[in-house]
Order: sequence, then structure tokens, then C-alpha cells
Amino acid sequence: MGLIGEVLLLPVAPVRGVGWVLRQVVAEAERQYYDPAAIQRELSDLADQLDNGLIDEAEFDRREDELLDRLEIAQRRRTGTPGPGRGRPA
Repeated sequence: MGLIGEVLLLPVAPVRGVGWVLRQVVAEAERQYYDPAAIQRELSDLADQLDNGLIDEAEFDRREDELLDRLEIAQRRRTGTPGPGRGRPA
């Protein structure tokens, strides 16, 4: 983009900066959400809750399924393997 374009877009520079910051925050949140080590810790905590009687078997199964799905997605994201509906049959 030329000098004139840059000058004309100068008033929207703060908006572009905010957009960049938001993209960075979302990327970091996704990185933490799909961190395999964090998911493993959550699975361990979940097992402890079941052992201590804080949750019942049905709740454990439901939350374990969610965490295992997240772990599978995390592993696919790391390897670049497409998931169901993205070029590979389910």
C-alpha cells in the first residue's frame, strides 16, 4: 500500500491494533485450552474427584469424554491431521 493509502488509514490504526491484540489473546487461549499436559492434569483431577466421592460415575463419564475429545483434537492440531468432516471419514 502506498503512502497515500497509509495516511488515509491512519485514523483506523487503533482499531487494527485492537484486532491484532484480540487475535493474540484468542491464539493464547486456544493454546492453553488444547495443551495436552493441561488436559492430562484435568483428567487426573477428575479421577481424584471421583475417588473422593465429589462427583458420581455419570458426571465422571461425561466430563472424561469431553476431555478425551479435547485431547484428540489437541493431538490432531499438533500433527496437522484433519479430523472428521475435514477430508477424512469419521
